[in-house]
Amino acid sequence: MTRKSSLIKIEKMASQHLGELITLGLDESQVKFVGTIDDILTMINAQIRPYVITVENQVVGFFLIDTVYEKNNDFVTSKSLGLRKFFIDNKHQGNGYAKQTLNLLPDYLAVTYPNHTDVYLTVNVKNNVAKNLYLKNGFQDTEELYLGGPSGPQHVMKLAYKVA
Repeated sequence: MTRKSSLIKIEKMASQHLGELITLGLDESQVKFVGTIDDILTMINAQIRPYVITVENQVVGFFLIDTVYEKNNDFVTSKSLGLRKFFIDNKHQGNGYAKQTLNLLPDYLAVTYPNHTDVYLTVNVKNNVAKNLYLKNGFQDTEELYLGGPSGPQHVMKLAYKVA
């Protein structure tokens, strides 16, 4: 049974989340696309901001919002954010949490980042499960490929959530 989306929350990562966060894991087949939590945590800075996905106050997932995504990616504008390292813990996959989070994301970003209009991500061409998840939840394939990924070519996907 899928849980109701009202139980899902997106929260800024805080120090109290760290204990749970470092226990999150991915299936070995997914690590090549996302990386390890230790590697991901080293990416956090003032411009790349961490968020946790919680269900009833338990951390079940994680992602980063890159507020300067356009600095390293010429396919976006200054009004664009980057969604990076999005994942649901392997023990919590299959419950619809990724779908529910992606459904909450546009409104959350519109409120949290009012000067931005859209969010981009790249997904490895070999990761069809993730690509289909994003397509089913409002992202569009821009038909461009990003070739700078460590695991090979990636589809560039965009979700417009606010009129410019």
